[in-house]
Amino acid sequence: MTASNTDTDCDVCIVGSGAGGAPVAWRLAKAGQSVIVLEKGPWLTDQHFRKDELACCRRAVYTPEKRLEPHVVEDRDADGAWVAKSTAESGWDFWNGNLVGGSSNLMSGFFHRLKPVDFRQLDELGPIAGANRANWPISYDDLEPYYDQVEPLVGISGALAKHPNIEPRSSADFPYPPTLEHPVSAWIDEACERLGYHALRVPRAILSRGALGRRACEYSGYCGSFGCSSGAKGGARAAWLTPALATGRCAIRPRAQVLRLLSDARGRVTTAEYADAEGKVRQITAKRFVVACQAVETSRLLLNSPGPKFPQGLANNSGQVGRNLLFSAGGSGSGDLEYAALGAERAAALKTMGPFVNRALDDWYLIEDKGFAGAGNERRHKGGIVEFLLAHPNPTGLANRAKWRDGELVWGLPLKRRLEQWFRTDRTLRFEVFCDWLPTDDCFVSLDPKVKDRWGQPVARIRIGHHPHDLQVGRYLADKAERVLKELGAARVRSSISGAPPPNLMAGGCRFGTDPKTSVLDADCRAHEVENLFVTDGSFMPTGGSVPYTWTIYANALRVAEGMLG
Repeated sequence: MTASNTDTDCDVCIVGSGAGGAPVAWRLAKAGQSVIVLEKGPWLTDQHFRKDELACCRRAVYTPEKRLEPHVVEDRDADGAWVAKSTAESGWDFWNGNLVGGSSNLMSGFFHRLKPVDFRQLDELGPIAGANRANWPISYDDLEPYYDQVEPLVGISGALAKHPNIEPRSSADFPYPPTLEHPVSAWIDEACERLGYHALRVPRAILSRGALGRRACEYSGYCGSFGCSSGAKGGARAAWLTPALATGRCAIRPRAQVLRLLSDARGRVTTAEYADAEGKVRQITAKRFVVACQAVETSRLLLNSPGPKFPQGLANNSGQVGRNLLFSAGGSGSGDLEYAALGAERAAALKTMGPFVNRALDDWYLIEDKGFAGAGNERRHKGGIVEFLLAHPNPTGLANRAKWRDGELVWGLPLKRRLEQWFRTDRTLRFEVFCDWLPTDDCFVSLDPKVKDRWGQPVARIRIGHHPHDLQVGRYLADKAERVLKELGAARVRSSISGAPPPNLMAGGCRFGTDPKTSVLDADCRAHEVENLFVTDGSFMPTGGSVPYTWTIYANALRVAEGMLG
């Protein structure tokens, strides 16, 4: 694509360059279509991603300034009433990875597929009162070939082993061998075997050896929440956009905040209107448009784009845009492995820095336990997974947490002694619980009637109500994970399950389905009401499953791109 062609008339304009937009850009450009990607954030590359602890954990380097670009979050107060508060006041970030490639630049690269049951939760497990559980309009078999295609394109490292809950797959193994594993991984295997559990080796979207024009992992330990300076991590920028640019048919415009999509009297989108880095309003016209801004901002963009046929917002005559927002339910826990209790050899092994743990549990992806008193089907309940990982080696983050104990500020000599203990006497093994965030009428995106961003646009107002069932499942899984830590001999084993959503794991808001009255998109992720509009980030998901979303978003984006070519 030449520079003279970038202001008008491309085949496809993609809004958002993350996990949902980048695979579409790659596939369409590779097929000869002209593509323009509009990205709100800056264009950073591998050389920018130094292991800057302050940038990662003390300053919002990868998120917009909340004073100028807030969200408004509605949560329940102690009396159960909904209370709205701007993130400019609360300091809560609902942005993640505001840069070319999106939040996939900062992911840990835990790659799990959904399982067949995730596509038919309503039929397989039944309804739950107060939840809008729904089947997907496609099956696991429809998506499986695209999961398989993603593996060599992104560079997934792993080793397939027999496992009771393994999902069907086309290929016999992953394209790259596993990343280096920490000695504690074998300890987890042994502990799980003693407990009758089945430790699962986790595939990672991280290259274990150089390939695809990228270097191998360098095992600094600074992975999750940090950008990758070697290019080993299979984020959207490294894995999809770089080869898309190499076709010569894809152009990326960073610092391009799309304000609205303009539609004509027939209901077709004609133009993306955006503000450039200098604040000047510009326009892009295209034959087709793909929106992939991450769930909250995708809904916000459509709601901010009324037109002749859409007085309530683009593709929103059904009133479904923004509804059934999803996050990932669950929580986290940890235990401390004390060097003094391990003996010299195991203590030295525990101090190894860099390699990954790469272990999870999915024994309870379906809970068939009469002792579990959850809602819904009495025989089976949707469970989730447990992911094990060592506490992040970032000392700034660790020290910052050490200054608080039971809600009180610790300082002076007690703080010094606490830091000494945390850094010198043990190492913390953590776990994260992932389970379904059930879609409800109390979790959705709308436009705030008063608060506007720096461009004068209404900001997203996000209600974050969770279903009580989410906490029951999370607690069940956390109790299983705690048993593993105790079997390892960990001290101070603890866990916490919360209804507070992790903003880096969001989906829903534009669910796909067969009925235009209850969904925004059809099975091809094309808007029911707008023939040239597609949505390819996690917004399409009616239910989220119990794993991180990135692999599923990648696979579905490829599926949608193939459909667009057809």
